Amino acid sequence: MKHQRTMHLRRNRSLDQRAARGFDSRRILHSASDAILSVGHDTTILLANPAAARMFDTGVPSLQGSALARFIAAPGADARTPLDYFPAGLGRAGRRATDYAVTGIRSDGERFPIEGSISSVDHDGRPIYTVILRDVSERHLVQQTLARSHDQLRQLSSALQSIREEERTHIARELHDDLGQLLASLRMDLTLLARVERLPEASTPLISGMQSNLLTAIASLRRIATNLRPRALDEGGLYFALQGLRDEFTERHGIACSVLADEAELRLDDAASTAIFRIVQEALTNIARHAGAQHVCVNLYRINGDLLLTIQDDGRGIRAQDMDKAESLGLIGMRERVWAMLGDITIGADESPGTRIDIVLPIAGHVV
Repeated sequence: MKHQRTMHLRRNRSLDQRAARGFDSRRILHSASDAILSVGHDTTILLANPAAARMFDTGVPSLQGSALARFIAAPGADARTPLDYFPAGLGRAGRRATDYAVTGIRSDGERFPIEGSISSVDHDGRPIYTVILRDVSERHLVQQTLARSHDQLRQLSSALQSIREEERTHIARELHDDLGQLLASLRMDLTLLARVERLPEASTPLISGMQSNLLTAIASLRRIATNLRPRALDEGGLYFALQGLRDEFTERHGIACSVLADEAELRLDDAASTAIFRIVQEALTNIARHAGAQHVCVNLYRINGDLLLTIQDDGRGIRAQDMDKAESLGLIGMRERVWAMLGDITIGADESPGTRIDIVLPIAGHVV
């Protein structure tokens, strides 16, 4: 008798626990802010909470008993189970590794982006799937707006670079054609004056000093004009402009520099040639200022419709956290020029020794 009473109490306690769990589950399901669906193995929606009904703009009764494909777009015609709606190929979409990007379908047929996860439990030998969904339409809208703004900023940056390059070209030509010719004329006059036999003896060192200062001024003018716009870029093309840049860099900074390239592969239009020249110029300027390098290697070669540019130095390297600082404006400028050409740039930070910059530029439309 006592044994029967004990079994009865245990059975009642078990029923109470199951009822309590069922009550708690329903309460949690209905109060959850995320949309939650309970789905059978055949993709029939068994249970849905009010948040799911609001998401799909329908009622809970309309969700329950419907096929999952009515409210979530199937990734393919062969989707048979709920897991097929969340294939691994969709990849990570949200904050958790189990989040997937899927497409929801509202009651009026409108499609919208969803971030969802799926899990399963076994019930009487058959799996029951729990699907948790979040409407990310607003997030996608913000991302699209930011992407458009970013594209507009890049277009503006590209336009400003073009304007700046035109101004540089104009100033360089003015310096060469006007001031350069004037200094050359003064040099000739001083040379003729030095040949006059009846000049006072005291004027000889004065004329010599004037000639020395004039030669320094001419050299400075040439350097400034070349930095503004190298004449070799207009007269000989990118290959010869890079050779001149290499020579000037080595002479000025005492850092050995090699440029490995094929002249035939660098026959590009002015826009591409100028952008590539500026990228290399800015990289060498950064190396001279910050790297403490002894040697730099610049390698350019074409593969199919792309130009691959690699710049490697043997200096102290650059830390990853320093690449976006204000002092790294040269790196930022390089990125902007690469992105303006729809290219990719990778800067190898914390490498030993030195820093390596790898750039891929699509040049199919720039070959001449």
